[in-house]
Amino acid sequence: MRAARLLQILLLLQNRGRQTSVQLATELEVTPRTILRDVDAMTEAGLPIIVHQGNRGGIELGFDYRTRLTGLAQDEAEAMGLILAAQNPLILPTGLGPAAVRARAKLIESFPDKVRHRITEAMARFSVTQPDPIDDPRIRALAMAIRAQTGVRIRFASKTQQLIHPIAMTTDAVNWKVQDHITGTWISMSDWGRINVSAQRFHTSTTSGPK
Repeated sequence: MRAARLLQILLLLQNRGRQTSVQLATELEVTPRTILRDVDAMTEAGLPIIVHQGNRGGIELGFDYRTRLTGLAQDEAEAMGLILAAQNPLILPTGLGPAAVRARAKLIESFPDKVRHRITEAMARFSVTQPDPIDDPRIRALAMAIRAQTGVRIRFASKTQQLIHPIAMTTDAVNWKVQDHITGTWISMSDWGRINVSAQRFHTSTTSGPK
């Protein structure tokens, strides 16, 4: 258990940079004192952990240290295989299918040999059958608008035309919804009508998730 926590601390410092003991303790659901003991153990093991004192202090990795994902247990590697084998229903309709294939290949390759073997073995043993994705060009258009932060007019050229600033999408593989930043509401696919994507960008500092 402790070995897994030490690895997670190492990855958090590698990916997020300097962290306080309180931040690490909150992330790992332990006490700051436990984090400091773990840091001492990592230092004794030869890892280049630097602890800065004071109000702007924190814990960070020194010497541009990087590590690969070597610490997945057998069941964790198998679970990762199942995660990567399952086709996310958001990917194909939003036009990110080729990018997802490349990203998955890169992620699998980043693991060491034994872990990578467990992952690919699990992917070969288990599969998920899902319904065919909905073939609706509006889904991809709205996804692109979310990524580009451009406005969209739904029910375009009708008496109920509405300008929305789409910031999120959700689906159960049957019904799609888009969230409008202006009103905060989720709008079902059945209420989109014709859409017109604007070239004008909008800006938002907060993004809400699916409700």
